[in-house]
Amino acid sequence: MEQILTGLGLSGSAGLNAYLPLLILGGLEYAEVVELAAPYDTLGSPIVLAILTILLIIEMGADKVPALDSANDVINTGIRPAAGALLFAASTGNVNNADPDIMTAASILSGIIAAGSVHALKALIRPGVTVTTGGMGNMVVSVIEDVISLSISVMAIFLPLIILVFSTSFFIVLAWAMWDRKRTLHYFGKTPQELNFEY
Repeated sequence: MEQILTGLGLSGSAGLNAYLPLLILGGLEYAEVVELAAPYDTLGSPIVLAILTILLIIEMGADKVPALDSANDVINTGIRPAAGALLFAASTGNVNNADPDIMTAASILSGIIAAGSVHALKALIRPGVTVTTGGMGNMVVSVIEDVISLSISVMAIFLPLIILVFSTSFFIVLAWAMWDRKRTLHYFGKTPQELNFEY
């Protein structure tokens, strides 16, 4: 159960930042704090860690620049769910008493869904931040996202039960955001008379 919660937390974190949870998990594998099953233990190799560090710096920089952050989100539409799948599978690679093939397939699917959902929420909210703040709020929001990604990644590894609270809260926020967007699109472009008529 804890390994599944760890996978859920890490993959959800990858929806905000693809490389930060990969780097954290790989760094802990390298430091022998966690033990990953093969082939996921390659995350802890120095070459992989160096590549992840470079990619993390690029993503963190691009995510803080208005307009460039939207392009970064488009580019990461495939990368973040893939990272989530890898993280979830790596987290459940040592689960006992489970068919390895079924566990791997379920972990990959779960990781894609978790990271993809968080990425979708981020991509949904970020343009609104750009418009309402004239781009000034992008850096602040990006830093907050990085802190959340870091915190959730660490908690997922060391305090996985807390992920239950975060995942429940996330799905509540996601449902509200989808409802609010649908409501906004429904009323967009209508005259005040039409709006009054509907109320």
